[in-house]
Amino acid sequence: MFQTFLNFFSTQQADVVAEAPTQEQIERAQYLLEAQRKAVALFEDIEKHLIRPGISEKTLNKEIYDLGATHGVKSHWHKRLVRSGPNTLRPFAESPPDRILQPDDILVVDLGPVFEAWEADFGRTFVLGDDQHKLKLRDSLEPIWKIVRGKYLASPGITGEELYEIACAEAQRFGYTFGAELAGHLVGFFPHERIPKDKYSLYIKKGNKEKINSIGRDGLKRHWILEIHLHDPIHQFGGFYEQLMTVE
Repeated sequence: MFQTFLNFFSTQQADVVAEAPTQEQIERAQYLLEAQRKAVALFEDIEKHLIRPGISEKTLNKEIYDLGATHGVKSHWHKRLVRSGPNTLRPFAESPPDRILQPDDILVVDLGPVFEAWEADFGRTFVLGDDQHKLKLRDSLEPIWKIVRGKYLASPGITGEELYEIACAEAQRFGYTFGAELAGHLVGFFPHERIPKDKYSLYIKKGNKEKINSIGRDGLKRHWILEIHLHDPIHQFGGFYEQLMTVE
């Protein structure tokens, strides 16, 4: 379960602590993995009980918030994102007009629930109906995520910019464009590490020349979320998939 985490400490690089993980470091990884497990259970309930045509994105967002409370979620560390159809192409920071889910729709849900004191960040894409183009995009997300993560595991000294470029290349190889300016970010104890005015080093994006496996300011291993954003420019919709990259 923690092989990825333990492998980090066997890497012989100047900027990496080459020693056995401490109990604190092991516990941090366990807490993050447990938070993700709880997020998975929440998403399973969302798909089973809430996602349906005829409901607005805004109403679904509120229902997700209410359902989260039954899973022990009291807050989200980033805004809850529920987007469908052409709204799936809009950047995270925007607030497109509310939209009613259609019988043949595609839907993205991105949540940052805080479980106790630990952050989760989890995103999935759902398809209503049997539109083959939407199903194909949805079914491409996880394979691309695994390929990109595999490149990180094979070269843990890779920089944020290098991994972002890999994500973009894999999206193109599958026939899509990469639909965001970042492919991941730090995650951890709420609130996770932030550096004022630093828009690069804590993200998997162009311009981040630091190695992903560099040690955080607290002297501990950082943990990362990997995000895959796919856009289909021909059919005008997108999809999204994210979860922990550094713990399994």
